[in-house]
Amino acid sequence: MIRHLAFVALTFVAACATTPAPTLPSNASIDAEAARLMAREDVKGMAIAVIDNGQIVHVAAYGFANVAENRPLDLDTVMYGASLTKTAFAYMILQLVDEGRLDLDRPMHEYLPRPLIEYEDYTDLAGDDRWRLLTARHVLNHTTGFLNFRWIDEGRRLRFHRDPGAEYGYSAEGFYILQMVLEEGLGLDVKAEMQRRVYDRFGMTRTSMQWRADFRPNLADGYGIDGTYEPHDERSNVSAAGSMDTTIADQARMWAGIVRGEGLTRASRAELTRPQFPVQSAHQFPSFRPDRDPRGPAINLSAGLGMITFADASGLMWFKGGHNDFTGNMVVCQDARQRCVVLLANSVRAELIYPEMVRFVLGETDMPWWWEYNPG
Repeated sequence: MIRHLAFVALTFVAACATTPAPTLPSNASIDAEAARLMAREDVKGMAIAVIDNGQIVHVAAYGFANVAENRPLDLDTVMYGASLTKTAFAYMILQLVDEGRLDLDRPMHEYLPRPLIEYEDYTDLAGDDRWRLLTARHVLNHTTGFLNFRWIDEGRRLRFHRDPGAEYGYSAEGFYILQMVLEEGLGLDVKAEMQRRVYDRFGMTRTSMQWRADFRPNLADGYGIDGTYEPHDERSNVSAAGSMDTTIADQARMWAGIVRGEGLTRASRAELTRPQFPVQSAHQFPSFRPDRDPRGPAINLSAGLGMITFADASGLMWFKGGHNDFTGNMVVCQDARQRCVVLLANSVRAELIYPEMVRFVLGETDMPWWWEYNPG
């Protein structure tokens, strides 16, 4: 069962890669490969968008939004964006940087009307002045020194495991601080800013940072690795780290806009994907494991802003995943070619086939799946 839409580019965006861009597979062959892999791994529902030269060339949805109800997944089915939200948020932050309202390297506490440790959620940091060093750049390239969430730490308290700026370690906690800086320090409504600066800009009519009642009639429920069913969570809180609800049609529009740099200065678009900080860990999770892998330095595996970058024969590449126990999302882009594969799934088992799916569309790359999906 396939629902799809092919988009014909009206304009050509010139892109110069270090090697000639291979021809993309046909849309029909992409659909057939998706069906084959989904059947092999029992993936309940998945959707794909392909972007080339900054233009959408294929969007398709496969399988079910809800298996028991025999309800199909289609292009406008609302799915959980998870941590793809982080890149969208970074994109919005860079617009504020372009306007001179935020400096990536200014300590965040300087924007707040009172010290960070006086806010209820951050009293744990009292007695450790490293909170004074935290910047928006630390947040966006995951070098705050925090674990991903405080509730997985000893005593379920927020604390530094590294000095800010010392080492990459994936963390949502910093995004909560930066969101508070925008709200308390700059007086911005993050939901409204994301809507205006990102979702409305790219024509994303079924995407929001907060649950909307009109999502309910066409909504994807989730499925765990063992097929366990999980109803879609109606997220009432706006979270820069991961509250975005969205569709594959909307994600196609967003990533095409991002890869083109629409709405950013040329300098900020370059800053988004610039390799800013080396990633030394052998695996993305858990944060701050001591394991190292020489394959990372070999491809210059690095943090950009809200994404990970690496060097490939095609030039600079970058990617971002989004995951929970019932969701698996992935975006992989070849920067110079402005070519991306966007994958959303309401079945976490889709992550078992993403390496093959991306390889089928983009060909052989140095994408570090060993780092992204293989915990130590």
